[in-house]
Amino acid sequence: MKRAVRTRVAGAALLAAATTVTTLVAGAGTSVAAPARAAAAYNQECGTGYKQVNQIPIPDRGTVFLAYNATTGKNCVVTKRNGSAGSPLWVGSWIQRDKDLKSKQEQYGFFTSYAGPVHLDAKGKCVDWGGEIDGYVVARYKTNCGALA
Repeated sequence: MKRAVRTRVAGAALLAAATTVTTLVAGAGTSVAAPARAAAAYNQECGTGYKQVNQIPIPDRGTVFLAYNATTGKNCVVTKRNGSAGSPLWVGSWIQRDKDLKSKQEQYGFFTSYAGPVHLDAKGKCVDWGGEIDGYVVARYKTNCGALA
């Protein structure tokens, strides 16, 4: 005897078009997969002339980007959250010349997409830099050194 198997997705009308719906036919269960959040990408947040030169991923949260402008000799850091804007979270960006606490530039606050840009003149110098998203902190030290005189 053949038996028809029906599945239902409760509230399907509320799902966004981009949401993937997976129906499990084993038994009568259904499952709704969470929408994937787009990975953060550097989109010239530092301004014209800045090229991305380094990055640090913040797992499942976003990425900290380091950019450099060869014309001005300035570095820039921006910390971007994954995906599109959501509820504000604590996000921060910082940069300083290697071991030079007086040179530190930073921005922290509750943001929906990114913190920064923070700029620093560090031509020919190594930089320490990093960022934070919702309590997850990442940093790199003595990197991206220019030709030292």
